Amino acid sequence: MARKHSKSGRGEDLYPESDETPTEPVTCWLCGRPTGKTIVWHHPVPKSRGGRDVVPMHPICQQTVIANFTNSELQRHGTDVAALLDNPNVRKFVDWVAKKDPDFTATITKKQR
Repeated sequence: MARKHSKSGRGEDLYPESDETPTEPVTCWLCGRPTGKTIVWHHPVPKSRGGRDVVPMHPICQQTVIANFTNSELQRHGTDVAALLDNPNVRKFVDWVAKKDPDFTATITKKQR
């Protein structure tokens, strides 16, 4: 474990807090809103289907994608957000969640297969 203070006991902080301006918030891959405190790094193409890339998403947006698409469908759509938004359930969700705050969470309907 790293020491917070040097052995000499002077008390100088080895990890000074930076006074930089906060970074710009990351936007959600599906809905385009800024993410809140919780960011889920989602594989648009499932790892089981060879997906390597990850994208930032809200937890509720990830749950919606998982509930509306199978792994095979996600493999076909790849990283094409427009193809996912063509699904009426996903489009309705994105329009609804657009007015919510970034840390909004709720239960979603189960998979409809």
